[in-house]
Amino acid sequence: MDHDATLPPGLSARARGATSNAAGRFEAHAVAYDADGAGPDAEERVLRTHVTQERAGRVITYNRSPDLPFDRSINPYRGCEHGCVYCFARPSHAWLGLSPGLDFETRLIARPDAPDRLEAELRARSYRVAAIAIGTNTDPYQPVERQFAITRACLEVLSRFNHPVAVVTKGTLIERDIDLLSEMAARGLAKVGISVTTLDAGLARRLEPRAPAPARRLETVRRLRAAGVPVRLMVSPVIPALTDHEIEAILEAGHEAGAEAASWIMLRLPREVSDLFREWLAVHYPDRAGRVMNRLREMHGGRDYSADWHHRMRGEGVHARMIARRFDLAARRLGLDRSQAALRCDLFEVPLARGAQLALF
Repeated sequence: MDHDATLPPGLSARARGATSNAAGRFEAHAVAYDADGAGPDAEERVLRTHVTQERAGRVITYNRSPDLPFDRSINPYRGCEHGCVYCFARPSHAWLGLSPGLDFETRLIARPDAPDRLEAELRARSYRVAAIAIGTNTDPYQPVERQFAITRACLEVLSRFNHPVAVVTKGTLIERDIDLLSEMAARGLAKVGISVTTLDAGLARRLEPRAPAPARRLETVRRLRAAGVPVRLMVSPVIPALTDHEIEAILEAGHEAGAEAASWIMLRLPREVSDLFREWLAVHYPDRAGRVMNRLREMHGGRDYSADWHHRMRGEGVHARMIARRFDLAARRLGLDRSQAALRCDLFEVPLARGAQLALF
């Protein structure tokens, strides 16, 4: 089974996170890019982003994970052009017959009917309200949102239903929707998490090649807070021996920008992400690749990653405890260890359907 899919010399994957495109775990054959004219975009010799569309069956995904603070989520897009090499969502592309590598960040799928499906699901008599998370798998404010505006349309639906929502993003495009989010926040219905992995712009460009620069994300925190939107700074992921020394500095920058709370998650390398991240280390940080992976394996019982409940987000062992202790101390000193106010569920109300006439009494 040939799963080797490195790019040929004549085809450039400029500003991409993954360095290869190995076939997904369900595929018997790899798809090769041809720099001589047979492959996608070969005439430009640059690997471009392509977007297809799909009709959503259901858009609210439910989970029973004890590690997550929510039990339902929405993802308007499959794949993510931000190209974060460490993204734990990459393996989901294998279910589509695509590679978790370069395909994940160049072969995107938009779900333009997601807002209509969301409304239908919220109108179901069996529906019971609880906060919906948006952006838990792929970023809802990645660049393609500028074209499709699916995330905004979903927020408009949630606003009409007085439904609580928590948004997680690296994308500064969220500022476009400050009007909606601030109005929902005033009703206790919205909060946002902004992820910052590093303050080093050069490292960020290699780790997250098409995501906004760290300083720009902190400016987004300022603008959201100025509009009255609760913001949690997410130090995520923490990469041992690469970004862990920045924990205190990131928290201080988030505090200065106005974040009211903070959280952290250790780097996770499920399935294909492990190979992709080790390839990335070999290309960009060969001098410390062994140290980074050894630290991770110490935290996961000798493996690159362990998916055990209650441990997969933080790891175990002395180094994991030391990182947790440093974060806790810095967050407490800055007042970022507080819990955010719970989003309101008591305002939920199914509005009159469009075009429906008022009932006569």
